[in-house]
Amino acid sequence: MSVSTTIKVVGVKDTINALKKIDPQLQKDFKAQATAIAGPAIKAAQDMYTQVPLSGMEYKWSSRGRKLFPFSVAKAKSGVKLRIDTRRNAVGVILIEQKDPATAIFETAGRAHPNKLGDQLGFVGAGRTRLIGPAVYKARRGIENEMKKMILDTAAVVRKEL
Repeated sequence: MSVSTTIKVVGVKDTINALKKIDPQLQKDFKAQATAIAGPAIKAAQDMYTQVPLSGMEYKWSSRGRKLFPFSVAKAKSGVKLRIDTRRNAVGVILIEQKDPATAIFETAGRAHPNKLGDQLGFVGAGRTRLIGPAVYKARRGIENEMKKMILDTAAVVRKEL
């Protein structure tokens, strides 16, 4: 039997949005602090990109005028970013994601529907990614407590200011 746990801090979206209302600089400082705390997970994800997965990915590809490739290890590493999403229907609030289009295609090709690219890259389950997801989940344990503490401290500051 497998066991899973999730950390849920209620009111994170409200806290981040309230920071912007109090002082936009507070929200910027929050993001900078969250990025610093998430540094080990971001670094772990960046370290996973060591080579071009398929030789054909080194060449230019475009679809309907949108440039998708070439894949480059340097762009893959620099594409790993922390994003804060406070939209109403957002699944997560503090996310580590891949911004480079070629690397995002590599990470997710073939997970929704089987296709030639996904077959060449290997199986990836629905809702999973090839490299970034496993790397971030391994590094996640080291940053969860610090992130939770920072969020609770920030919520206390917001309550005090309001």
